[in-house]
Amino acid sequence: MSLETLKDLVKDYARDIRINLDSVLSVEGAPGLTETQIYGTFLASAYATKSDKLRELAEAITESRIGPEEREGVKAAATIMGMNNIYYRYLHLLEGQEELKKLPAKLRMTVIGKPGIEKLNFEVYSLAISAITGCGMCINAHVHELKKAGLEDLGIQSAIRIAAVTNATAQALQIS
Repeated sequence: MSLETLKDLVKDYARDIRINLDSVLSVEGAPGLTETQIYGTFLASAYATKSDKLRELAEAITESRIGPEEREGVKAAATIMGMNNIYYRYLHLLEGQEELKKLPAKLRMTVIGKPGIEKLNFEVYSLAISAITGCGMCINAHVHELKKAGLEDLGIQSAIRIAAVTNATAQALQIS
């Protein structure tokens, strides 16, 4: 499966998205990220869109570009962010309930500390997922961790650009 196959499925009304896929899924178009981070972010973002069609295509496209351990790390990021983005978005949106905000989460999140892949990669994937699901607290936390680890602003922006284009691709496939 190639990126060209995916682009062929995106109709002309979304030609900007086809062009953007080429751009964001290249080292030149995603400055600050490695090829592994680019394709891991693409796969994590595809998972976050909850589009079965895009998930299948992204898994096939990334199969030769990221190894099995990295794929498991992407799945771990998508899964834990599926929980955390809901919980922490709730806390972020909660108003006038300071006692509720102070309660411990009591949710197991050990994979964040030991993701089985490079911590930087895990944080990049988690940021992209959090952007798609709209959790401001998680976005801020992951940007903080990425900056602390030395990822420059262009790398952070590249991850968000990949997430945005992947999300738009899922939309285009859905309405085709």
